[in-house]
Amino acid sequence: MHALIVTAHPDQHSHTHHIVSQVAQGIAAGGHSYEIADLAAEQFDPRFNQADFDQFKSVAPSPADVVAEQQRLDRADALILVYPIYWWSFPAQLKGWIDRVFTQGWAYDDDGQTVVKKLGHLQVHLLALGAASQRTYVRRGYFSSMRTQIDEGIFGYCGAPVVTSELLLPTDENYPDAHFALANQLGKRLFHLKEPA
Repeated sequence: MHALIVTAHPDQHSHTHHIVSQVAQGIAAGGHSYEIADLAAEQFDPRFNQADFDQFKSVAPSPADVVAEQQRLDRADALILVYPIYWWSFPAQLKGWIDRVFTQGWAYDDDGQTVVKKLGHLQVHLLALGAASQRTYVRRGYFSSMRTQIDEGIFGYCGAPVVTSELLLPTDENYPDAHFALANQLGKRLFHLKEPA
């Protein structure tokens, strides 16, 4: 089976990229293949532009860079997003990737009456890397807001089941080694995990 790992962090030596590496190593150790979409290194343009709007209005096809990303996803059985939390959400580049790539007609169809969810075949795994303490995230309600905004608002709308949704913090016991171990184990078990009931 094949996984697409997507990340958006400009520093190749960041904790985010170390986590990506561990997930990838785990996937390979489990006998599966993967591709890494490093949006910062690839200089993916996250700006939703006129061509994207024209596609949304069904007056033009998707731009070539969007089609290329959709093809990456079409090859994948699993999508893993590894990202630092910026202002309680995705980095702008990752959010723009979702805005531009998860298009009507490809990820979903919505005629104003009925929504057809088209990504039910794609299991999703989220690894969010925060900088605050767990107490701060709990007190501010981040766990529930993340699941509402990302798990349900994006992937639920498209029918892609979120199988794993982890929040990794520097206050976690045995940081950073525990994060690396979790990421590696996720990669190894990726295609044996089931959607939570």
